[in-house]
Amino acid sequence: MNTTIEQLKNRKSCRAYENKPIPPDIKRAILDSALQAPSAGNMTLYTILDITDEDLKKRLSVTCDNQPFIAEAPMVLVFLADYYRWYKAFRDNIEQVRQPEEGDFLLAQADAIIAAQNTVVAAESLGIGSCYIGDITENFEIHREILSLPDYVVPACMLCFGYPAESQIKRKKPTRHELSDIVHENIYNIEKADRMNEMLMKKQGLEDEESYIHWLKNFCKRKWNSDFSVEMSRSVREMIKHFCKKS
Repeated sequence: MNTTIEQLKNRKSCRAYENKPIPPDIKRAILDSALQAPSAGNMTLYTILDITDEDLKKRLSVTCDNQPFIAEAPMVLVFLADYYRWYKAFRDNIEQVRQPEEGDFLLAQADAIIAAQNTVVAAESLGIGSCYIGDITENFEIHREILSLPDYVVPACMLCFGYPAESQIKRKKPTRHELSDIVHENIYNIEKADRMNEMLMKKQGLEDEESYIHWLKNFCKRKWNSDFSVEMSRSVREMIKHFCKKS
């Protein structure tokens, strides 16, 4: 197994960090790795916010579901799906230009998240832990204001980085699904997908139906039926309306 694949297999979310800054040259290398990511039409449909203001980090730790470790992370990056630059260039120089639409929103979101994952892989190779913060897609109106986002720019994801604390190094990585459960050949295998209960029992190491149902109900309550999940969906609907609004 080569080093890159080994690091991908060992990588886990890191939410506690050493009190140690990330050197400027290392930070630049991580940021530069984002720009090497694939991008739709090589358009780079994203902007990266380097959050260095400590008060802003603290505020984001509150608006992103009250997670104090965000404020303690040595490096915080917000990846924005951004069509403002291209749309302005088009309108400044071309007579007839369609406005950004849902497809453009999805492409820009994909560009931003692919770039974000490049920074995760680069950081891991340098011994730096990371954690995705999907909660940046909640509270769209608040985040638009505090991050000064113009039209056609919306949050895609946020990442915290830092040298892992000992507790994080020792923490076991959560079990992943078996490859055979997730990979279908050529067409969607509905029979395989319908075995999700069996897959989850195996993944969670649960041996009886009662313990599985108990786990599933708690997981559903904590994730799927949670207030933050409802807010995230509301916020994303507002993002799409904002992104696709008439100019």
